[in-house]
Amino acid sequence: MVEAGQIALTVVMGLLLFGVATFLTRLEDWRSYTPLAGGGYVGEQTGQAHSEKPAGIVRWLTTVDHKDIGMLYGLYGIVAFAWGGIAVLLMRAELAAPAENIIGANFYNALLTTHGITMLFLFGTPILAAFGNYFIPLLIGADDMAFPRINAIAFWLLPPAAVLIWAGFPLASLTDSIDPAQTAWTMYTPLSVEQTNPGVDLMLLGLHLSGVSATMGAINFIATIFTERGEEVGWENLDIFSWTMITQSGLILFSFPLLGSALVMLLLDRNFGTMFFAAEGGGPILWQHLFWFFGHPEVYILVLPPMGLVSLILPRFAGRKLFGFKFVVYSTLAIGVLSFGVWAHHMFATGIDPRIRASFMAVSLAIAVPSAVKTFNWITTMWNGKLRLTAPMLFCIGFVQNFIIGGVTGVFLASIPVDLVLHDTYYVVGHFHFIVMGAIAVAGFAGIYYWFPLYTGRMYQRTLAKWHFWLTMIGSNVTFIAMLLLGYGGMPRRYATYVFSNPELVSMFTNLHIIATVGAFIMGFGQLIFVYNIVTSWLEGPHVESGDPWDLEDTGMKTKEWAWFERKRETALTDGGEEVAADGGETVEDE
Repeated sequence: MVEAGQIALTVVMGLLLFGVATFLTRLEDWRSYTPLAGGGYVGEQTGQAHSEKPAGIVRWLTTVDHKDIGMLYGLYGIVAFAWGGIAVLLMRAELAAPAENIIGANFYNALLTTHGITMLFLFGTPILAAFGNYFIPLLIGADDMAFPRINAIAFWLLPPAAVLIWAGFPLASLTDSIDPAQTAWTMYTPLSVEQTNPGVDLMLLGLHLSGVSATMGAINFIATIFTERGEEVGWENLDIFSWTMITQSGLILFSFPLLGSALVMLLLDRNFGTMFFAAEGGGPILWQHLFWFFGHPEVYILVLPPMGLVSLILPRFAGRKLFGFKFVVYSTLAIGVLSFGVWAHHMFATGIDPRIRASFMAVSLAIAVPSAVKTFNWITTMWNGKLRLTAPMLFCIGFVQNFIIGGVTGVFLASIPVDLVLHDTYYVVGHFHFIVMGAIAVAGFAGIYYWFPLYTGRMYQRTLAKWHFWLTMIGSNVTFIAMLLLGYGGMPRRYATYVFSNPELVSMFTNLHIIATVGAFIMGFGQLIFVYNIVTSWLEGPHVESGDPWDLEDTGMKTKEWAWFERKRETALTDGGEEVAADGGETVEDE
């Protein structure tokens, strides 16, 4: 009965996706509408004029404006961040004691799965797309993204993806046959094939949708940066954030379709009896090769744009240009190329040919060099600079510190003898989270605070922003350093309990888990302050008094998006403070 239900569910989802694709192909004009100066739209291919965008909820459901879509991505990313954060706090609460106490092993495994997939696919990639959608056209002097309708479609694939990925939790309380997926985010076979749970199929379909969304967005970013740049923006003076986004988009274009193919094979194994990953067919190791060929470029897909954010923001508050701009660009491109040659360092313990292991170790060590180049350039940019310790600058510095720890611990894991000892321990968890939360999310906070005056016209509460910074930094370092120490002690990851025969070992693990749990809750409290600050400041914060709220013009560091913001303000003031259309029909309120 369960297998029949799985097949029926798969057929229904396939028909639904086919129907959506058929509907989309019937749209008459895939090329976007270019905004008119007066606020209306004209189709580039049809020449048909359109009125201003509607107000209210209809605007957000139908918009093709890159700024609106950037805001939608940002809201989506923050909601996903909250979901993943709540999941990890429940897991940490369970791990504060050795035995099974609060949520149970099965629910722990479900939270473990949803936390990893949510943070990587539903938070990490969309929050970076939020910055890219909003600011890349402004930074390169473009009217909009190259394909705004495709841009909108790419976003609207994400909400159903999240529903499918998370659906197992509400459905578990409504049915007896569906539970949340418990495969962990890597979905290793044969476990992911043998679990007769339709919730796994829902999760795989949701992942597939998120991958299609990311690929569509990547094509759009590449086309935009190549073809929509202003006449004065050449490759030699393209901003560093756009360089990292175009490199990230190239990585997505070559890696996400492979993940999609592997997910289709896994769905076929689960529902139609194929043997792509069965021992008699390709074998479970085939899944690891296919997954990690995507999975390690995915790390750089997530970390390159934050590097670009830090490289853009940090010099503004150091009072000097980014040191070695060309080398930062070259190192970005080098990371993009080398990232496809390191996937098997996740598989050193699988018994692959020692000669192959050695080659992957060499490339894994080599990829640390361009990352180190960036780190030295950031530090040198701050050296003898006139530092202003605003919230964006503090988060940039926090990014550099966490990235150094995360990078150095990764170098150890790239060494075969060390990796064989530390593989599948909490050391890997600590290293990975220093990069994902300690660096990627921290850089995202820097970007949110830096551009907050631009997209709201208001200023956040500075004291609360600094509290957010310190709680995030203290909480993340306490948590992830405790994880590194747990790994050195031999604590295996992905375990809901750790009741061992050695009482001294259990005592040591318990103390470190308590420390990690305290750190996680400190970090979580910091995020509550962040949400409170953003919401209240958006609604009631003081209006910025000029188009240059960070005084960037004084040091010659003012960039194109702030020039656009200043023109937007001047347009509103010239019009007497009434709402007027500006840049794609967006309305500007009285400042």
